[in-house]
Amino acid sequence: MGCWAIGGPYCFEGNPNGWGIVDDDESVHAIHRAIDTGVNFFDTADLYGCGRSERVLAKTLDGKHGDVVITTKFGYKHNEPSRQASGICADPVYIRNCCERSLNRLERDHIDLYQFHVGSYGPDDALTARDVLEELVAEGKIRWYGWSTDKAKHACVFAAGQYCTAIQHLLNVLSRNPEALLVCEEHNLASINKNPLGKGILTGKFSHDSCLPTDDFRQNWNFQDGKQAIQLKQLETIREILSSEGRTPGQGALAWIWARCDKTIPIPGFKTIRQVKENANAMQFGPLQPGQMTEIETILGR
Repeated sequence: MGCWAIGGPYCFEGNPNGWGIVDDDESVHAIHRAIDTGVNFFDTADLYGCGRSERVLAKTLDGKHGDVVITTKFGYKHNEPSRQASGICADPVYIRNCCERSLNRLERDHIDLYQFHVGSYGPDDALTARDVLEELVAEGKIRWYGWSTDKAKHACVFAAGQYCTAIQHLLNVLSRNPEALLVCEEHNLASINKNPLGKGILTGKFSHDSCLPTDDFRQNWNFQDGKQAIQLKQLETIREILSSEGRTPGQGALAWIWARCDKTIPIPGFKTIRQVKENANAMQFGPLQPGQMTEIETILGR
């Protein structure tokens, strides 16, 4: 499960960067439901809600640390009280400070997977960050590390590190990103898939008349004649396949990712128990069939 949304509203460089108002009690119950239905991987970041997401996870997982894998991220500067974020930083001292603060918020003595959050950071400069992460592994602060980047060249820099175990990158049925996925396959890394539901588009809940609140980072989405309108049309052309065997469109979108590669780990976000139930129940159906995957490629003209 992806834990961006449960961080609640916050701003990055003056603009909304969260998913709107969230109820912490609902988040806690939703995470409990996720664990009960077999989910054991939770992806967060110190940026999400400027620390709030990490704190909600800690509150929820008290006494269950051994049952789940927690991954968090670093690289963006933020202020927790004001919920304002601005700028990036990846110097050694800052990385170490971020790690300690995340450990404190998560109430853990180690982080299972620690990821560099700044996907566009220069690959040569990222070598310094990778060296610090190797040191943190040796010190027992983290077990593994990775990079959240859609750029294959960047991913290869981290992939060469001894304790790099994952690359987080964009992957969904409308945005394939084969180059980043290939790096994971060639280096035997976990492919952690952000935006597996297209930030909500692939759930089928939006229409051309939809609009979003001003505290949601998607507030300027254009469902009439913008990118989102095109995606809605694409979804309609493959909806029947995604909804096969009684799936919802969102469950079918997760099934596409599982069928794409055996290293994929989609991390659908959530704000409610209902969303968690739907996402987790996708596991009961499993991946799409090879013929369905081929048909989707044909329909989308790929």
